[in-house]
Formats: sequence, C-alpha cells, structure tokens
Amino acid sequence: MILLDTHVLLWLLLEPEKLSQEASAAITRTLRTGEAIAISPITLVEIARLAARGRVQLSRPARAFLAKIESDFSVHTITAEIAYIAGQLADPFPGDPADRIIAATALTEGMTVITADERIRRSAVVKTIW
Repeated sequence: MILLDTHVLLWLLLEPEKLSQEASAAITRTLRTGEAIAISPITLVEIARLAARGRVQLSRPARAFLAKIESDFSVHTITAEIAYIAGQLADPFPGDPADRIIAATALTEGMTVITADERIRRSAVVKTIW
C-alpha cells in the first residue's frame, strides 16, 4: 500500500502535472488494482491549515474538500504505536511533527511514502517513491 505525503495529495487533486512520473505511475498502478491509497489524518489537518491561511486554493469549500478526501482515500488512525514511533525517529529525520506522523504510519503499516520531500527521502527511514 502507498501513503501520500500532504503535498503529493494536493498535487494529485489540484496540480497533477507536478507529480513525478514514478509517483504518477505508482498511484495509477494502485488505483488499477483497486487497492486503497492511504493518507494520515494529519494530512487533513495540514490541508485545513493551509486553506485557512490562504496558502492553497481548493476546488471547493475546505470542509467539503476534506470530506471528499476522507471518502476517497483510506485515512489511517494515529495509534499509540504510531505516536511512539514518531517520537523516536532520530536525526537525520526531519523534526516536523506531521512528517514524523506520516513516516511512523508508513513504518507501522508497512507502506511506501510517496513524497517529493528531500529530507524525508535522504533520511532513508522509510521506503519512498518520487
């Protein structure tokens, strides 16, 4: 299963041309197999925050946009294990709590993260596609 980083989800929904060929191919393969594409609930929070601050223009009101994401993607719960792992990630993993929760979710659930984030990819803590 694949797990989308927040920016990848936004690009997929709003600016798909920003996705790399490898990322697009992985998403397409997943959709063709009927397997769900996962996101972390922190992604919903990040999108809500970006919309509230005017940093992203959504295709519909934020509440409706988030509800549509919730219905179209597999939103994985933040469990105690995910919280623990997120808190234990060591350098060089980024300190951003959202990145840590996304990575910990992938580690706990055995998923690959689709991300353009160089810091996450360079850390080699989680398997990534870009």
